[in-house]
Amino acid sequence: MSKAGWTWTGRATLALLLGLGAGMVWAQQAPGTPPPATQSNPQVPPEDLAPQEAGAEQSSLELVRRSEKDGKERRILIVKTGTRDDTGVFALCTPTEDEPENAPTLAVFSETDTGGVRLTIDKNVIQVPLALVTQLPPKGDQEGSDGRVEASAGTARFLDEAPPDKTDRLSRCGVETSPKPAPNTVLVTQGRTELKGQKLVYDSTDGIARIDGPITFQRRSDKDALSGQSERIEVSVDEEKTTLVGNVVLNSEGGRISKAARVEYDDTRNVARLYGTPEQPAESVKGQDVLRAGTILYDLDRNEVRAVKAEGGTITGEFVDAEPAPGTAAPTPAPVTPPGTGR
Repeated sequence: MSKAGWTWTGRATLALLLGLGAGMVWAQQAPGTPPPATQSNPQVPPEDLAPQEAGAEQSSLELVRRSEKDGKERRILIVKTGTRDDTGVFALCTPTEDEPENAPTLAVFSETDTGGVRLTIDKNVIQVPLALVTQLPPKGDQEGSDGRVEASAGTARFLDEAPPDKTDRLSRCGVETSPKPAPNTVLVTQGRTELKGQKLVYDSTDGIARIDGPITFQRRSDKDALSGQSERIEVSVDEEKTTLVGNVVLNSEGGRISKAARVEYDDTRNVARLYGTPEQPAESVKGQDVLRAGTILYDLDRNEVRAVKAEGGTITGEFVDAEPAPGTAAPTPAPVTPPGTGR
């Protein structure tokens, strides 16, 4: 693609895999200039690009991350789905001739209708009204490249003409964005769990998507539904882990209350791993039963917990089998180490 300020402003079903050379790139530079097009074998999952309803049209872009730890490729897919021209914007702005060769490509995804903009990161499908994507150029002859994503509530619109007093890339491409982070506007779905935050930032420097809170979540269950909160969420693309961070509290309908500094959460495996600190161990309480440990494994479906003793750590518990008889003093509970958890 030539180094010109291309902005795609039309309305069509479009799959953009920048850097991969997959799909078809449609763009518009100036009247009378034909749009460039490159085409090869698309690598976007069909279910992500298929229209969700009659008249739905989609635009997408994919970031490709190569882990330095295991050499694997992991992908972040951004998809906009809409049925009306007045509810969303897709814009693609490539480097101009006066920019360096290694300048990134910018993309704007905006959709305020029901479909919104969807980001797929590891096990999580994240829905937001607005996503601003910066894709770095590929290195050498590699296909695909990583970048940065900023997503939140907000809107975007096309300008009639580029503002003469602004020199940033999007303004020169005739696009204006208005991010407006607000609580409960970033919706994260992982299996039966739905989490809500207010802003997502992913960066290629460490491969972690951070979602600012306050975070609230609900997990559907016929047996024992779960709700909770934390200060933020971190999704590690390289390690394929989703972690709730900061004053995490899990409340089950069955009456179990669990607290920890961090919780690795995996709805697909029905398990949460609670991590405490020396000053504040992980804790799970149900009725008069209390379990404290450096690490607690929580079976989400069965609403059961067991402790894992870290090296140098301790496990304590208070377990009451039955209420004491009237007039009888209850025995003082002693610290216990559950069988098989001293590893």
